[in-house]
Amino acid sequence: MNRKLLIYVIPAAILAAVAWFALRNSTRPVQLGEKVPDFNLTLAASDGDKAGGANGSAQLSDYRGKVLVLNFWATWCPPCVIETPSLEDFAQRVKPLGVEVLGASEDTDPAALAAFIAKYHLTYTIAHDPGRALATRYGTLQFPETYIIDKDGHLAEKIISNTDWDDPRMLAYVRELAQSGRTQASN
Repeated sequence: MNRKLLIYVIPAAILAAVAWFALRNSTRPVQLGEKVPDFNLTLAASDGDKAGGANGSAQLSDYRGKVLVLNFWATWCPPCVIETPSLEDFAQRVKPLGVEVLGASEDTDPAALAAFIAKYHLTYTIAHDPGRALATRYGTLQFPETYIIDKDGHLAEKIISNTDWDDPRMLAYVRELAQSGRTQASN
């Protein structure tokens, strides 16, 4: 084989092998009806006194038996900021139904996150996912993205981009999910 050709063939072969390995081992987005990946997220500083796991963490197991609205967001994301007030109102209305809202913030600056929580008077639990590890495992491509997880840890619904959480249809949906325990995939 020609030496010049080897200069191109060997790197191309290595690149192809790396790509194949990465694709083979990459995670795929969670699909409706599937069990969602477990997690252990650190609570935001101002959330230390809120419901969550031991040592200021939030784990999927903390929400077993409840519907969980897991919202991936960031303070620097304009659609996230727009969504925040209605998500806060929604969290207050659905809590008595056995529905919990958990915000997984992608922020890397804890002070900016704490200031945002204070400014918007957020009462739902906020945790850190600054390396986007959990967002990536769930298949999140943009912010905000919200995963509605049923009582048994299965994905019932995925909402891409911001939504109006004041919409009565959203409240009716999670109310039914909390009462029946059925997932979207089994309806």
